Amino acid sequence: MITFQDVCSARDSIRSATILTPTVKAARLSIHLGIDLYLKLENLQHTNAFKARGALNKLLTLNEEERSRGVIACSAGNHAQGVAFHATQLGIPSTIVMPKGTPFNKVKRTEDFGGKVVLYGKNFDESVGETLRLAKEKNLTFIHPFDDPAVIAGQGTLGLEMMEQRPDLDVVVVPIGGGGLIAGVATAIKGINPKVKVIGAQAEVYDAVAAKREGRSEPCKGGATLAEGIAVKEPAAGNIEMIDSLVDDVYTASEYEIEEAIFDLLSDEKLVAEGAAGAGLAVIRKHLPLFKGKKVGLVVCGGNIDSRLLSTLILRGLVRDGRITRLRFEIDDTPGQLSDISRIIGEAGANVIEVIHQRMMQSVSLKRAELDIVIEARDRLHVEELMARLRERGFIVHMMDQV
Repeated sequence: MITFQDVCSARDSIRSATILTPTVKAARLSIHLGIDLYLKLENLQHTNAFKARGALNKLLTLNEEERSRGVIACSAGNHAQGVAFHATQLGIPSTIVMPKGTPFNKVKRTEDFGGKVVLYGKNFDESVGETLRLAKEKNLTFIHPFDDPAVIAGQGTLGLEMMEQRPDLDVVVVPIGGGGLIAGVATAIKGINPKVKVIGAQAEVYDAVAAKREGRSEPCKGGATLAEGIAVKEPAAGNIEMIDSLVDDVYTASEYEIEEAIFDLLSDEKLVAEGAAGAGLAVIRKHLPLFKGKKVGLVVCGGNIDSRLLSTLILRGLVRDGRITRLRFEIDDTPGQLSDISRIIGEAGANVIEVIHQRMMQSVSLKRAELDIVIEARDRLHVEELMARLRERGFIVHMMDQV
């Protein structure tokens, strides 16, 4: 277990080579949620994630011989980039082992930061085995992503910054994967003000800590999750011990809730956040009565989300809010029908994005046609007002669930 002094020492060590990220008020989300919400923007950190802190603090503990031999890490995401970036800055050779299925953009970013990438195995567990083998074979220092005191202390430095930037916080929400981040942050926060509550956030499918607290013995489900940064089935035992001692509560969020939260951070605050950060906001929304009347801090732990995934998430969010909607019409197959519908849509203040005109589908009679129109509107109420206007003009129209 690390101490408050360990975190303070880590800050002194890494201060000059890390970004003092801001803690800002989430103005729109605060209004929508009815709480005072403040965001610690670690998505602005080097490599766009908090992992750069712990990686650097660990690297700075190495002696000259260890530095010359080099380091090795196993990660498909933020830890990989944090180790590669700071190792290169310090002139330390770094090898990063990633599963073979790691997206190309993550591999390239790690290589751009100076890491030598080795692709091995189908999943993280297989990659870890190869990492440990290479570490022994080549006499490299293994940099663990969360089960290392120096790494944990480094992550905890963001907790010190939060309390200095917003000393009036009542509660801080922190994502939990392997437990290193929340162990370090909780150590820092409780060391400054034991009255501040620390709440952990997990994805439902990787809920090992929450399950333990609730007395459930079954293993977490695992599988695909938006919150891949906290997709850890077995957090470090030492971290769980610190969580038990310092963290007040741990809650989980579903994939749907995490998706909504990422969209809200982007839509309301114009912040790109990865799934782990979304889990934190999702927990706040899910248990909102617990946070009413309090000043709430949320660690936006990173912003590394795949651009293709983000584009789909944005589209789904717009559909969910009713801002993009597909309407299906059954119309007479006669001239002028489409122009009449388009005119009504325009008069209502909506915009036509896409039109699909089906004459050959056998679901409608021979002299009729099926027309799908994707529209952009203000919200779902606006869509309902538009549909009422269309029906008043005699059109048969239905709202479809998907675009």
